[in-house]
Amino acid sequence: MSLLQRAYTRLTLMPEQSRPIRVLVVDDHPLLRQGIAALIAAESDVTLAGACSSAREAIQQFPQLRPDVTLMDLQMPEMSGLDAMIAIRRQFPDARFVILTTYTGDAHVVRAMKAGAAAYLAKDAVPEELIGTIRSVHAGRKTVSPQVAVTLAAHATDDPLTPAEIDTLRLIAAGNTNKLIGDQLHITEDTVKARVKNILSKLGAHDRTHAVTIALKRGIIDLS
Repeated sequence: MSLLQRAYTRLTLMPEQSRPIRVLVVDDHPLLRQGIAALIAAESDVTLAGACSSAREAIQQFPQLRPDVTLMDLQMPEMSGLDAMIAIRRQFPDARFVILTTYTGDAHVVRAMKAGAAAYLAKDAVPEELIGTIRSVHAGRKTVSPQVAVTLAAHATDDPLTPAEIDTLRLIAAGNTNKLIGDQLHITEDTVKARVKNILSKLGAHDRTHAVTIALKRGIIDLS
């Protein structure tokens, strides 16, 4: 038996409460992965289970690594962290995820939490809040960073856009006129105008361009 195998065997035989929390880091930026690894290395009750540079790699590695907590970047090339989390939780429903991202719009947060994330943390809050968040999630609690909580609170009473209004807004963002939007959605131009009026009112926007800017910032739509 190799040294690594013996170490793993000792780890799996330890009482669960005395085992370090095994963390998987998934992010396409190597400097962030290294920085998180350094933060984890300084803690006696947390250990690095592995690091992945893409969402697809995380899906492939998760069954072998079986981390207690996964730190998942939201936006990565080819496949999003959200889609990876959904895929992993389909196979491992008890898997616990912390979303680490620069995207702090309320719609981003709500979408991630509904998909099963246990915590949502802005990357600029990582040095101060990461280890505490990992411990909290491992203990079965859900949490968002104060910065994210403020964003959620600011829109808690907003009248949400309907799916039809979001479809219309995506076509506005793509530069379509009301006539072209109507043709693509198979609705009249008057219906498009009514939807645009509702969108502006719900988002508190001055015009169509302002509405798109707000929706992108909040994560209601994206340009991908």
